[in-house]
Amino acid sequence: MTMLIILGVIVLLVAIVVIFYNSLVSLKNRAQEAWADIDVQLKRRYDLIPNLVNVVKGYATHERELFEKVTQARANAIGAQSVADKAEAENVLSGTLKSLFAVSENYPDLKASVNFLELQRELTDTEDKVQAARRFYNANVRDLAIKIESFPSNIVAKIFNFKKMDLFEIAEPAQKEAPQVQF
Repeated sequence: MTMLIILGVIVLLVAIVVIFYNSLVSLKNRAQEAWADIDVQLKRRYDLIPNLVNVVKGYATHERELFEKVTQARANAIGAQSVADKAEAENVLSGTLKSLFAVSENYPDLKASVNFLELQRELTDTEDKVQAARRFYNANVRDLAIKIESFPSNIVAKIFNFKKMDLFEIAEPAQKEAPQVQF
């Protein structure tokens, strides 16, 4: 009888470990999938930027330094590896894009350009998608962190070396608000 009780306790413990392990794996995979969604939207954004720069170049040829900054910021954002580095690079890129849109204010023909307006609309749509993907990612990362820190799943997380993931956050308070571009 004692042997059955010991065996029952062992089976119960193994079942608990398996349940917590599987839930941790599920949360980790959802967070990684959410990060992939962010990458897709950022890639779309990176693809739009050269077209936007080229359209603006046609009207504002003497803004060479700004074009170089936008191009460099885009390259840095593409090359960023970690979540923190990607967030920082995205903040810089957003700032340079704001400057690009501000420069367009000085060129009435540019503001009336169908290509410029379409690229601006697509970039705004992409920014909205990035924001939604970032919220989804951060929610999954938060859920994983809660599971990793909560008892008794924290024991299983420690045994199997589950680590918390970084949130994808906007660093500067000034950049937490969407830029207002008026034409």
